[in-house]
Amino acid sequence: MDATETTTSDDPTTEVGEAGEVPATGSAAAPTGDDVVLKLTETALATVLDLRDAEDDSDGLALRVEVTGVRGTDFTYDLAFEAVKDAKPDDSVTVQEGLTVWIPAGSLDRLRGATLDVPSREGQGGLVLRNPNRPDPLGMDGTIELTGTVEERVTQLLDGHINPALASHGGFAQLVRVEGSSAHILMGGGCQGCAVSAMTLRDGIQAAILERVPEITEVVDTTDHDAGENPFYTDDPYA
Repeated sequence: MDATETTTSDDPTTEVGEAGEVPATGSAAAPTGDDVVLKLTETALATVLDLRDAEDDSDGLALRVEVTGVRGTDFTYDLAFEAVKDAKPDDSVTVQEGLTVWIPAGSLDRLRGATLDVPSREGQGGLVLRNPNRPDPLGMDGTIELTGTVEERVTQLLDGHINPALASHGGFAQLVRVEGSSAHILMGGGCQGCAVSAMTLRDGIQAAILERVPEITEVVDTTDHDAGENPFYTDDPYA
C-alpha cells in the first residue's frame, strides 16, 4: 500500500490509507530489538494486530514501514505485512506488544521519532503517520567540502550547492553579510515573493548553513518579499 494521501504543512501527519488495504506475504519468527524507531499508539497497535492476525502465517509477519519518496514538503510511505525473515541486518526490527515492526535501513533517519496512530476524526478509517522529520527541500544529502573564512564558506555553499537547486524554480540566494554569528541572506528571482520561500529558507537554506558552517547560529532573511509582481528576474547573478 502506497501511503501517499494528503498531508498538511502545519501538522506533520500523513494519512496512510484504509488499514484493511495493508497486504501480507511470507512467514518467519520476529527478533526483538531495543531501538524503537516508529512507535504505535495503543489504538493503532490494536488495529494493526487485528489485521495481521487475519492473515495466513501471521506469526511470521512484520509491519514493514518504508519511506518511498517525497511529495511537496512531506515524505510518502509504503506499509505492508511482510515476512520478517526477509529483513536485512542493517534494518530495524523491533517488537511492540506482540507486533513486529520492520523499518528498512534507508528509512531509519527519516522515520525516527514518528508515531503511527488512527485518525482523530470519528468514523474515519485508515491510519495516520505523525512524522516530525521533513525531506530536505534542496536535496542536499551527503558531505560537502567547504574551506576559508565564514563568509567564504557560506558563499561556497550558496553558489555551489544551494543555488543550483533554486535555479530550477528561477530563484537564487546570496550572502549579504555576516554579523557576529548571523548570516543575512537575500533571496531573488523566483524566490522573492514566492509563497513557499520562507519555508525554503527555514527548512532548506537555514538548515544547510547551520549544519555545515557551525560558526553561524542564525540565518536572517533580508528579502523584501512584497516588492513587485515579477521581482529581480533580471538581477539573477546565477542566470
